[in-house]
Amino acid sequence: MRVLVTGGAGFIGSHLVDRLVSEGFSVRVVDNLSSGRIDYIKRHIDLGRAEFVLGDLKDPSVAMRAASNVDVVFHFAANPEVRLSSTSPEVHFNENILATFNVLEAMRKLGVGELVFASSSTVYGEPEDMLVDESAPLRPVSVYGASKAACEALIHAYSMLYGIRSVVLRYANVVGPRLRHGVIYDFINKLLSNPAELEVLGDGKQAKSYIYIDDAVEATLIAWRRSNAYYDVLNVGSGDYVSVDEIADIVADVMGIDRPVKRYRPVLHGVGWPGDVKRIALKIDKLRGLGFTPRMSSREAVRETARRLLEEIVSEKGEAVKHI
Repeated sequence: MRVLVTGGAGFIGSHLVDRLVSEGFSVRVVDNLSSGRIDYIKRHIDLGRAEFVLGDLKDPSVAMRAASNVDVVFHFAANPEVRLSSTSPEVHFNENILATFNVLEAMRKLGVGELVFASSSTVYGEPEDMLVDESAPLRPVSVYGASKAACEALIHAYSMLYGIRSVVLRYANVVGPRLRHGVIYDFINKLLSNPAELEVLGDGKQAKSYIYIDDAVEATLIAWRRSNAYYDVLNVGSGDYVSVDEIADIVADVMGIDRPVKRYRPVLHGVGWPGDVKRIALKIDKLRGLGFTPRMSSREAVRETARRLLEEIVSEKGEAVKHI
């Protein structure tokens, strides 16, 4: 089977490419490398196991070229920085909505029949009940979340109108090696600069679901292979949650730092920035029903990610020093 992974040089996308290549799929990757790294998939390209298309999906011709002669599209290309919602909303419109429209149009014109889409728990916004399943209303509070909800609506329409079988995955916070944004990455860099003090965006009481990248990729393939619905939406998480204060403590512990002083920077109702969600945890009963069992809890995922990212960051800083 011929597979296209958009954003396949990015964090989640590159791990998905690793798995698909290991299972013998013929893989094509399209990425503009704005946040992705060719190094993540270079070995597959060099060995002829993956084809790479350098291009931006905001250009319809790139989407057409990337989607030609493939059987399924895993659409993971997007700008993941939720904080941009309050300062540069046009980025999420262009990188998420416009790019998704171009991918769908290419699939329609080329007759590609299957789509797996990386959506986000941010589509739920601030839920009335912290624990949410897929039937919860979509009330995004960031342009990022709104862009993902808009993409879901487009995909539903294309699924119904043009017969594209679609699986929409609302991911919790996916963490693991190669991650270069988010609270764990932020805390490690801050503590490397000053082990005695840690700036915390928000009041520390924000709590969300986290999922380790290996679990996220496994859930992705289970949902794609086992969902019987023509258009299906599934939450992807660990089934629990962890607070920002707990994450700070875990990161400090992994780094061998004893109780740095936390300096809180809350805005609005205690969030880290406008558009941030205070508390949300994903119910994953539907995904469990397909046979998925997460191997790590949210806390375990945070700890393993802190360990792996610390190794990567220290190694990168060491390489940078060598080249000065």
